Order: sequence, then C-alpha cells, then structure tokens
Amino acid sequence: MATFKEKFNKKHGQPKDTSNSLTKIARLSGIKRSALQKIYNKGIGAFKTAGPSRPNMKKEQWAMARVYASISPGSKSSKIDAKELREGRKKN
Repeated sequence: MATFKEKFNKKHGQPKDTSNSLTKIARLSGIKRSALQKIYNKGIGAFKTAGPSRPNMKKEQWAMARVYASISPGSKSSKIDAKELREGRKKN
C-alpha cells in the first residue's frame, strides 16, 4: 500500500521517495504554506502525545506525515484538518 507521500509524489510527477518542503508542497498542492505550517505544528503536538507508540519515528517525520495525509482527499486527517485546508486554499 502506498503512503500518502508516495501518492502525492505520483500525482505531481515526482519520484515516489522524493522528500518535499512545506514550500514545495504548497506550490504543488495550491494550499498556502501558512496553512500547511499549522497542520505541521498540529502534527508536532500530536507526536508529543502519541510518539511513544512510534519509537523509531522523529517528531518532524510525524508532522510531515500529517501534512501529506491532510492534503489527501478522503483521509481521516483531511477531515480533522478541514478548517486549515479550507482557509489555505489559494484564490486564483
């Protein structure tokens, strides 16, 4: 099963294991970087409560996973972070 990061990279024509910055994710997804930063920060906070269940994961990895999951339509995280995503949609 592909990760949210792999799905994002496939959608945007990148090698599947490519790591992306919040700035690059914002540019490719059309979601403001400030909204992605809020989601990232929520991921850091969530790690502090759930981190012990993932001993081989760093808080930054957890937070980026939250960002990738949140921008994936239909994911649990996209529902949880719907407010940030709605506010972060760039106007054309």
